[in-house]
Amino acid sequence: MIIAVDGPAASGKGTIAAALARHFGLPYLDTGLLYRAVGRAVADHIDAPDIEARAVEAASCIDPDTIDPEALLGADTGVLASRIAVFPGVRAALFAFQHDFARLPAGAVLDGRDIGTTIAPNADAKLFIVADAGVRAERRARQLESRGIVVDRAQMRAEIEARDARDAAAPHGGFRPAADAVLLDTTNLDIEAAIKAAIAQVEAAMVRKAAGPD
Repeated sequence: MIIAVDGPAASGKGTIAAALARHFGLPYLDTGLLYRAVGRAVADHIDAPDIEARAVEAASCIDPDTIDPEALLGADTGVLASRIAVFPGVRAALFAFQHDFARLPAGAVLDGRDIGTTIAPNADAKLFIVADAGVRAERRARQLESRGIVVDRAQMRAEIEARDARDAAAPHGGFRPAADAVLLDTTNLDIEAAIKAAIAQVEAAMVRKAAGPD
């Protein structure tokens, strides 16, 4: 079974995807960490004329086993990720890894921005997680503050809204709900309720698949 979980920054998709992987006993890949790692690798050259070539090289050499999620949590790293994600060469370099992961024999759960539309368009279950920008900014701020990081909430919201705009305008066009994705709004849900709702939607998708076409 392949489960695709997409959505904007701080919507809760990563937490939900990880919970789905535990619940269904499936391997899990946070594809956003790949882009964050590439963005961080070229951070010192982000405005250089040859930034695309540098980013493609970094993406080609990335080793997922060496990625430290804690080191890539900050909003500034998210901005870097969104800037290099628009480069076709970066997406191509990371596509094969994601594509292969989605086709592991045991199945997989992947979260990102274009899993259901580009990476695994034939996924058995697709969720697109959304939430109000202000709520997402507050969640991310609390997450960072729990790690002792001082956060400017107004700046955090501005960065999230700017990230949304860049993702929506990305030339690859994958950041959108797939036609067969279930939209899950977590604005007014705590994490336990959001996970419960996601599990229910995946189980419903499994029932539909077992029943076959009408």
